[in-house]
Amino acid sequence: MPRPATDPAKAAQTKILRQEAGRWLKTAREQAKLTQAELAERVGLRYYTFVSQVESGLGRLPIETQGAWAQALGLEPGAFAKTLLRYYEPELYRLLFDAGRAASQPRDRAAG
Repeated sequence: MPRPATDPAKAAQTKILRQEAGRWLKTAREQAKLTQAELAERVGLRYYTFVSQVESGLGRLPIETQGAWAQALGLEPGAFAKTLLRYYEPELYRLLFDAGRAASQPRDRAAG
């Protein structure tokens, strides 16, 4: 079955959300007083460039690595994963956590 064509508006929104996630991760890393190279070492990466890509919004953290990243940054793993879910999969986040909100109510994208 062929894949549906990518919606340009959705692709643009995905890019914006990945950049926001990257800024959030960069802030968390800076608050932990870690360089990109130090964080990469703590999470078992050979090169720091993946950290750079994620922080710039060009990549995203695989689910199976999120616990290690949370630990390296000194953050609670569940809250860390929930925040990333809000950025990486906003519709799933909405279904899981915002189900009681009115559809017309704007959603706050700020992570805490």
